[in-house]
This record gives sequence, structure tokens and C-alpha cells, in this order.
Amino acid sequence: MENKNYTELSSLGEFGLIDHLTRHIELKNKSTLKGVGDDAAVLDYGEKKILMSTDMLIQGIHFDLTYTPLKHLGYKAVASNVSDICAMNGIPRQITVSLAVSNHFSVESIEELYAGIYLACDHYGVDLVGGDTTSSKTGMCISITILGEAYAEDIVYRNTAKENQLLCVSGDLGAAYMGLQLLEREKAVFAGQPENSQPDFTGYEYILERQLKPEARIDIIKLLKEKNIRPTAMIDISDGLASEIMHICKDSQVGCTIYEEKIPIDYQTYKMAEELNLNATVCALSGGEDYELLFTAPLDLYDKLTALESVSVIGHTCKASAGYTLITRDGNSFELKAQGWVNFNKPETKD
Repeated sequence: MENKNYTELSSLGEFGLIDHLTRHIELKNKSTLKGVGDDAAVLDYGEKKILMSTDMLIQGIHFDLTYTPLKHLGYKAVASNVSDICAMNGIPRQITVSLAVSNHFSVESIEELYAGIYLACDHYGVDLVGGDTTSSKTGMCISITILGEAYAEDIVYRNTAKENQLLCVSGDLGAAYMGLQLLEREKAVFAGQPENSQPDFTGYEYILERQLKPEARIDIIKLLKEKNIRPTAMIDISDGLASEIMHICKDSQVGCTIYEEKIPIDYQTYKMAEELNLNATVCALSGGEDYELLFTAPLDLYDKLTALESVSVIGHTCKASAGYTLITRDGNSFELKAQGWVNFNKPETKD
């Protein structure tokens, strides 16, 4: 054991580790239509297919209780899971909640967390049907598993985009990341202030809400269905726009071109980025936790899509050999790279 060479997790990263651990999986049950490799697994138990996904939130990694209200955290934990079902073009139905907490938390604080969970369940029409609770020596860990459903013909995967199709996003991007930067800045300032002082977030309510209480875009799924628009491939934007585009392109074996001027960015995101001397476009490309939807669609749906207030066409797919390209506002071309948060990076190399 002393002479054995070990591989550091940072050499693989989150997605490299997933590929490494799952590359030899062989599906044994006919009811498993889709396993690892998308936003949710797809199971066959009748006329409608079952969608299943799980997400884990770790204190100190995914959330900081210095500025994250427990009620908001509970809501966000559910919303992030609902977003995975939306990314498969499905409808969320049930969740289970597993919670590990230390004795530092009171019963009242856990009740506050669950108040947020119940609020999200009510909002998305989801039932809480079980889970597990255990102790932790330090901090809090929340793991939620979600079940959804969809007809087989409605399910949309990541690997089904084709060449010469539209790349579209819902909502606006970068706001959640800028909300996090604002909270981190005020946390640092607050540490050196008198005990009764309070940070002032006036004018930045939108980006704070996008970070602390994001919404899964189930409304977009319903809108697309209402307009008879079926995406050809789809993913939710949890790790940054660039990363998610590259997931779709890699899995679908296509390239892409996106245009900086087409990327939707809110005024408060621009304003906060300017205050912090950051590039708002980079924040939109590499910031995470927006939970918007990125999807591809046929070219002949361009007029329909551009008529939708909540959807932006930001580019198109192309041959895989053309690579991944960003066209800037001044007409320059750059290779699109995923530079957002990557789990298991060493502290000194974290983006």
C-alpha cells in the first residue's frame, strides 16, 4: 500500500470521475431505458415513462449559512431537482429528502429548512414521499431524489441535437453567479463592521433572488408544449452556459457557434459585474446555478421561438469538425471553453 501510486480526484474533475466510475456499467433490467449520462434516468413502467434524478448539497461546498436562509435553502434544494426533470421535458411528481445534520442545529432550524421544502413542493405540485435523516459530525448535507414522468415521445435527451439547428436559452444568465459574488463581498465587509450593522443590497434584489431562491423553468416546458415546439436536445444550466453547450455538442457529436450579443443578461448582472471589474459575458458563460434551460430546435422554428418573450436564440449547431466558437460583439472569433465551477479542483486552481 505504501508503494502504490494514487490518482488525485483533481486530475479527473467531477465529470471525469463520473465517467471513470460508470464506464463499465451494464444495464440488467429492460425497464431501464436510460441510465447514467443525462439530467435524469428514464425508467419504463407503463404508458408513461418514469424520470429519476438526485442532487446533493453540502454545507461549505454548495451553500454558506452565513448568508443563506434555511427556508431559501430548502426551496432551492427542491427547485434544482425539479430543473433536472424539466431538462428531460418531463413533469415532476415526487421527491424523497435525505438529511444529515449536526447537533449545532436546533429543531426550529430544521423546521425552517422543511418550510422551504414544503413551499417548493406546493409551488411545483410535487409530493414529498419519504427520505432519511441521520447525524453528522459537522455541518449539514441535503440529498433529494426526484421522480417525474413523461410519455416516451415527449422525452428530450442531451445527445439528440443535429447539425444546423438553433441553440436557444430561457430567461437570462449570470445573475445567480453575480448574486453569489455580491453575498461573498458583503460577507467580507460585514466581518469588519460593528455588531449591529447590516449589509445594503438595495438595487440588487433580482440577482440575490436568483442565487438564494432560483426557480426551475417548468413554465418554459409548458409554454413550448402549448406552442407545439419540441426541442431536439435539452439540458438545464447549472454549471454555466459554456459547459452545458459543450455537454450537448459532445454527446450529440456536433459543433456550435454562439454570438455574444445574443446571450441574455439582466441589467443588475451587468451593473454588479462592472462594480467588481468582471466581464458580464464571462459570468454568463461560466457562472452556475441559473437553472435556465438550454435546448436545440429545427431552423424552421426560428420565427416561433423569437416570438416568445422568455426564449433567446443565441446561435446554432454545426459540424463537429468546426469546434465550439464564440463570436464577440466586435466580430472576433474565440474557442468556447468551459471555465465554470469544477468539483475536486485543488483550491489554488479553482476557477
